[in-house]
Amino acid sequence: QVQLVESGGGLVQTGDSLRLSCALSGGTFSRHVMGWFRQASGKEREVVARIMWSSSSTYYADSVKGRFTISRDNAKSTVYLQMNSLKPEDTALYYCAAAAPPYSGSYYASTDYDYWGQGTQVTVSS
Repeated sequence: QVQLVESGGGLVQTGDSLRLSCALSGGTFSRHVMGWFRQASGKEREVVARIMWSSSSTYYADSVKGRFTISRDNAKSTVYLQMNSLKPEDTALYYCAAAAPPYSGSYYASTDYDYWGQGTQVTVSS
């Protein structure tokens, strides 16, 4: 059974940086599409970024484009989310998600994913 474990969240100030990590176990990491989602209090879960299995294709939500970078290390079975220039509106519970083959769709929606981590809290103070 695939398991995802996130780490790296915390409390930071506006303009600071954080790097989230998500380690996958119980499956072949290189075959999974990986995504980062977030859910702020009282709001729906939204996609932040996703990366295809080959790392050649990435997607970012408009709200984080130019500030966040998603990457993956297949040798370490880990996906990362580098978050720079953090803003208070980035405050949310961040989730890692994995989608197994067969591949279908753009992987922008939470319903495209098969496995989820427990989430890591990111809080940005003003």
